[in-house]
Amino acid sequence: MRILLGLSGGLDSVSAARILMDAGHTVEGAVLLMTDHSSPAEAGTAAREVGIPLHVIDCRERFSQIVIADFLAEYRRGRTPSPCTVCNRNVKMDTLYRYATDNGFDGYATGHYCRIEQGDNGRFAPTLAADRRKDQTYMLWRMTQEQLSMLHTPLSDRLKSDLRAEAAALGLTAASAGESQDTCFIPEGMTCRDYLAAHIGEDLSGNFVDADGKVLGKHQGIQYYTVGQRKGLGIALGKPAFVTKIDPAEHTVTLQFAEDTFARRITLTDLNFVGDAPRTEGELRRAVKIRYAAPPVPATIRFDGETATVEFDPPVRTPAPGQSAVFYDGDRLAFGGVIDEVFYE
Repeated sequence: MRILLGLSGGLDSVSAARILMDAGHTVEGAVLLMTDHSSPAEAGTAAREVGIPLHVIDCRERFSQIVIADFLAEYRRGRTPSPCTVCNRNVKMDTLYRYATDNGFDGYATGHYCRIEQGDNGRFAPTLAADRRKDQTYMLWRMTQEQLSMLHTPLSDRLKSDLRAEAAALGLTAASAGESQDTCFIPEGMTCRDYLAAHIGEDLSGNFVDADGKVLGKHQGIQYYTVGQRKGLGIALGKPAFVTKIDPAEHTVTLQFAEDTFARRITLTDLNFVGDAPRTEGELRRAVKIRYAAPPVPATIRFDGETATVEFDPPVRTPAPGQSAVFYDGDRLAFGGVIDEVFYE
């Protein structure tokens, strides 16, 4: 097979290239330029070392219009964005998929840790990787069936520690590469707070309040806080407090103590069905993750048109509006949605 590989130059994508080539595939790399500080240099080094051609694809305008615009808009709304899931559906994976189909490739590949499988119902879905600490199924819940049907993930059965040792033995530069940063478009040395201060000019300052609306103090802007945040609040209340709600209309940030921060129920919008067939009514049971690193918990989901209500058992701490709730049927990604409203006990 002729496969287009998303090649950043890091350990994961270089290892993916090696594995695909060892399996007899013809591999060509593609590096995506997402921002003005993106550079193809590392990808170029990797391509030369493994001996494959490299395509350079400029995605900067699309990335800015879709991912960065959504990121800033969500913070203005007092929500916590999930830029990687937006990017995978609309920019990164979509660009690779379209470039591959337009240029005669049989498929495309990435260095994601997961396995893509077609279920008995005919639907393609990511399933959990062998290296559970690196599993990235959560980040792929927005993808389409068309995108998933052509995707190859050669790291599905591999441990990252083994891949690093193998790359070092081969003398590959990527063996010493660090982990990629969480928010790729924030320049190195700049914090998320600095980035927001530079890109959100309006005054969104207001009051910290408790659950009853009592004013506790002043804050510098709702864009600097996220639901679930405990550190760096800039206010002392005698014991640790968490952000549980952000009101963009009143510019208030609600703080509650730990014992009051467990939510029993959330509502979802922007549903995307992956392994499960689409549905608009009824209910089912699935395990759900409300954050990338959170353990899955059992829940009941009730569907109502294009939205859903999720009841957790047991309750979970501070789900954040704007973040992804991702549901699993065993090891298989079933569907996902965006957290809209949160209801505490």
